[in-house]
Amino acid sequence: MSHEVPAKPAWLKRRLPAGSGFEKVRALIDNCHLHTVCQEAKCPNIWECFSRQTATFLILGDRCTRNCRFCAVAQGPEKLPDPDEPEHVASAVHQLKLAYVVITSVTRDDLPDGGAHHFARTIQAVRNRCPKVGIEVLIPDFQGNHDAWQTILESRPDVINHNLETIQRLYPMVRPEADYSQSLDLIRYVADNNRNISTKSGLMLGLGETRKEVVTVFADLIQAGCHLLTLGQYLQPSKDHLPVARYVPPEEFNALKKKALEMGFSDVAADPFVRSSYRAKELFSGKS
Repeated sequence: MSHEVPAKPAWLKRRLPAGSGFEKVRALIDNCHLHTVCQEAKCPNIWECFSRQTATFLILGDRCTRNCRFCAVAQGPEKLPDPDEPEHVASAVHQLKLAYVVITSVTRDDLPDGGAHHFARTIQAVRNRCPKVGIEVLIPDFQGNHDAWQTILESRPDVINHNLETIQRLYPMVRPEADYSQSLDLIRYVADNNRNISTKSGLMLGLGETRKEVVTVFADLIQAGCHLLTLGQYLQPSKDHLPVARYVPPEEFNALKKKALEMGFSDVAADPFVRSSYRAKELFSGKS
């Protein structure tokens, strides 16, 4: 069945920021043999974030074992994770003089622990090199492996983020290899087992969800113990990915942010250009 993609509205057009920061960050990432989700997932904020000398580091390689229909990251890992990657990330954080860093990964269902120990080693390497830096990790579900979840908890990041991405009804279409309830269980596990770690999740809008369904996700997240929330517009990375069902106007994002805060989230970032790690430090500190 054909799907007519709506024309991209004016509010999704933005000027690229000027400055030398972009090239500095790009060169540093290349020199340290690192990947960023900014590049691999074709994030629309890459120019802004790189120009502000910030980036979200992508560990465990640049290829994913899953085939989420919204994601631009390549599939099919070809090799084991680089054992030197944790130190490379720590070196980049130090050279960029970051006060806050976000570390995420591809999903590696081919690894016995899903890469949880590699995550923990990366967090520890950054802590050793930069003791005062704030650390947020955006993690996969590790196929529901509680030992893997505990490994992440014991590494003591400041924020554990796991995105639901969309409403439950759309999971078979958007995230066919993931499970809505399992993702909620991960957030609940973190909230129940370490109250010093902030919990965070995010949704893409514009995939065919209704407002009522979005508010139901808000309620599910609050019940699971989620503190922070991001809401952004889904953008189709290529013709091979899910089409956009609707472009959600900024005023709807504002209304949903107000609703989410009323329901009990500590803070919410909601805007067509928001992504799960966009201005993460400001959201964590309550200055979004």
